[in-house]
Amino acid sequence: MKENKLAELSMEFSVDIINLVKYLKSNHESIISNQIGRSGTSIGANIHEAQYAQGKKDFISKLEIALKEASETGYWIELLHKTNYIDEQSYKALSAKCTSLRVMLIASCRTAKENTK
Repeated sequence: MKENKLAELSMEFSVDIINLVKYLKSNHESIISNQIGRSGTSIGANIHEAQYAQGKKDFISKLEIALKEASETGYWIELLHKTNYIDEQSYKALSAKCTSLRVMLIASCRTAKENTK
């Protein structure tokens, strides 16, 4: 059940990131938009891949990669806000979703590791 919620939130977040990238590119910002586009959509891709993992180690590895990508994406969101590419409201909404994903990924990784003992 938790993985389903995680997959749903990551898909929703990926859609938000793609829309953000479209907005950034329309404002001629290409450096950060390329980076956040890759890291932000990679979260969901790795979560999706984890659902079809070839065992516990592979499952944990995919979730840990998703967590690293979420951390990177959080950095880009903050940088976009500090450089005035996104407003306070957009920053708070994106940051909150990214934080929720990180919290859920940390919990999922912890649970999966405990279940392998």
